[in-house]
Amino acid sequence: MSEKKINPKLKTLLELGPILLFFVAYLWLKDSTFTIGGTEYQGFIVVTAGFIPVFLASIGALWRLTGHLSRMQVMTAVLIVVFGGLSVWFNDPRFFKMKPTMIYLLFGGVLLAGLLRGSSYLQSLMEGLMPLTDQGWMILTRRLMYFFFSLAILNEIVWRTMSEETWVYFKTFGLTVAIFLFFITQGKLFSEHGTEESDG
Repeated sequence: MSEKKINPKLKTLLELGPILLFFVAYLWLKDSTFTIGGTEYQGFIVVTAGFIPVFLASIGALWRLTGHLSRMQVMTAVLIVVFGGLSVWFNDPRFFKMKPTMIYLLFGGVLLAGLLRGSSYLQSLMEGLMPLTDQGWMILTRRLMYFFFSLAILNEIVWRTMSEETWVYFKTFGLTVAIFLFFITQGKLFSEHGTEESDG
């Protein structure tokens, strides 16, 4: 089924809203401690518990409005539920902090599996968004694979060696900016391997 078009601002709000809400809630509750059922929970755990249903409601609204969810969105939702749930269940923030690592390892691994088969899974997912030659897709896929693996390593370094607040800033803004900059720096690839001119 083809994806239905919705207001781009609404789509952006549904995609980024839960992350920004997590960030704001964390800054508000980071120094608080809550006793629930006789167990003490730090603000980070409480915010994580709230983030899971908010994210699922947001992605559910996206599916309802567009009739479509990408495989990456579905995999991200599963990992958020699993690792966020483990953090809440065991009252241990480390599981949720490992979630970006698992996401980027999974995405990088999927791209690697395609490359080993001589194909670009990225092309099948995004061909309608970026007109590139087959060679261009293979180059972009290879670069994005290395990029995802690098983000996984970087996330491990940040959460294991820096403060919790630093990691929250990194997760909210650093990873988003890094992905934006990655595609900005691929301008030469898009110009050399783009197919729009040849189609005109």
